[in-house]
Amino acid sequence: MTQYAICTDLNRCVGCLACSAACKMQNDVPIGSFWTKILRIGPNQKYEGAIPPDVEMYFLPVQCQHCAKPECVKVCPTGASQKMTDGTVQIDKEKCIGCQFCVMACPYGVRYLNEEERVVEKCTLCEQKITQGGLPQCVINCGGHARFFGDLEKGIETFVSINGATNVFQGKSYEEMMADRVTTKAYLRPWGANEVYTLSDVGNGPSLRYILRGKKWQG
Repeated sequence: MTQYAICTDLNRCVGCLACSAACKMQNDVPIGSFWTKILRIGPNQKYEGAIPPDVEMYFLPVQCQHCAKPECVKVCPTGASQKMTDGTVQIDKEKCIGCQFCVMACPYGVRYLNEEERVVEKCTLCEQKITQGGLPQCVINCGGHARFFGDLEKGIETFVSINGATNVFQGKSYEEMMADRVTTKAYLRPWGANEVYTLSDVGNGPSLRYILRGKKWQG
């Protein structure tokens, strides 16, 4: 069974907002709304009684978690919110009546009502791209090369992104750059199983993964 997801190395995320901006452009997200939000966690004390500069912080991208058991799907009265065979959660706008039950049910506050169209919207993992073998736009445009995309069932060590390390200043075409991919295992600094996190799980099974080394997880 497929479960597409994104894994983000939070030690590499610099909070540049490139993922959020790229997402808005790719998916025509309305002004004032976001499919990906970047939260600043901290600064917090590294130890009790610590004062600056003995503090730490990290940036946490938050978007639809494409949950294993999505609460939004459970409460949708029309079947507009659906769990797909690729593991993503999608919205059928033809069926959406704008009741916003799903907005209230989402544990992460990542859905919103498009006031103009009167339908609910959220991150789709760029379904229009991944169904053709592409990558989500936020992964492609990640300034810190922190975001990777793949099938959770195959393990996050198999997730891929474009190979930023070899594409800079080499004069490659866009098609060549998109085809040159690298896995988390080959590209990222090693991580342990106890350094992989999810957002709070209330029985919905969030699918997105976050790697954080040497700092206290507060997601």
